[in-house]
Amino acid sequence: MYTNRAANRKGLIVTGPLSDLRLVELGQLLAGPYCGQLLGDYGAEVIKIEDPKRGDPLRDWGQEKAHGKSLWWPIAARNKKCVTADLRTPEGQQIVKELVEQSDMLLENFRPGTLERWGLGYDVLSKINPGLILIRVSGYGQTGPYAPRPGYASVGEAMGGLRYVIGEPDRMPARAGISLGDSLAATFATLGALAALHSKEKTGKGQVIDASIYESVMAYMESLIPEWAIGGYQRERTGSVLPKITPSNVYPTKSGEMLLIAANMDTVFKRLAHAMGKPELADDPKYATHIARGDNTAELDAMIGDWSRTWEMKDLINHLIEEEVPHGLVYTAKDMIADPHIQARESIINVDVPGVGEFPMQNIFPFFSDTKPSIRWSGPAHGEHTDEVYGDLLGYDAAKLADLRSKGIIK
Repeated sequence: MYTNRAANRKGLIVTGPLSDLRLVELGQLLAGPYCGQLLGDYGAEVIKIEDPKRGDPLRDWGQEKAHGKSLWWPIAARNKKCVTADLRTPEGQQIVKELVEQSDMLLENFRPGTLERWGLGYDVLSKINPGLILIRVSGYGQTGPYAPRPGYASVGEAMGGLRYVIGEPDRMPARAGISLGDSLAATFATLGALAALHSKEKTGKGQVIDASIYESVMAYMESLIPEWAIGGYQRERTGSVLPKITPSNVYPTKSGEMLLIAANMDTVFKRLAHAMGKPELADDPKYATHIARGDNTAELDAMIGDWSRTWEMKDLINHLIEEEVPHGLVYTAKDMIADPHIQARESIINVDVPGVGEFPMQNIFPFFSDTKPSIRWSGPAHGEHTDEVYGDLLGYDAAKLADLRSKGIIK
């Protein structure tokens, strides 16, 4: 493993359980870079290589901007050092090789075969650094007939079975309001990288992590596959409920607000029945068991909705707290920022973003009791760390940096 020598650009002490690791990040947008964000969050030194002309398109993405700046980039590229190199040139490829020699991991999310065309396949890189862990994120994986195809989160979510089961039963499939497939693939890529690091401690050898979007989505599909293959049951879109999981739905209050109540376990439903003033429901054969309630979902949901409509939201929440019945508001971003529990745990923190100012973003998660990680800085400017990394880490002098710039290899 290598020392995170240059991570301290602002005089900050680098903390986190991975603070002794270095990752070189290639690729762009979400599926790969979110893996880099997670590893950087946990303390790894992340050196992100971008094209010198265009940079990562995510720099300009997002519904809203502040002073012309993306509100997505400061989160997605936090804790990363941004350098530039034209990877289509021999000089740019040489930069990658020199960085790999002094790094633990290389992350990429190009279409399979791209690294090999650039002479940067694992057969080449592993000779430079036998302990290197190559993390590869793609739509369909590195092998199989679909591997060469371009793949995005939406496609992976469809192929992995998620899209089919999201939405109302009488409409076309819906989607989550986020790029869930990308985030899942990046999370599995991170998990795979950490497992490979553990293996490397025993063997001294690196390996390739092959994380596809569609398989990452498929991994979350519970028992959907054997339900069909063995039982002949095809899960369908069921709107706001899960089949046979009752009660677990959003219910109205007197003022028309909505509250989610989840009491599908037998013991919890007994508490809900008591809260409703109808303790006899817990012994009624139609509702007494998990299976019985699942068979009578519509009837039970209607009964709970009629009861919840007699309460104002605040009073209903207090009542359910007293009765120990799980419940929750359906939060927007505004609700999250104002919530006292979220504030107490610092789930959202403010980070200073140059040119924008105070910037609220999700904190690093999960929390660590000892090796507490931190957000050292927000997403950097294009090529902000080029001189620092290539000069301090690779030993390039001013003349070499100027030569690379004159050729357009770096910005």
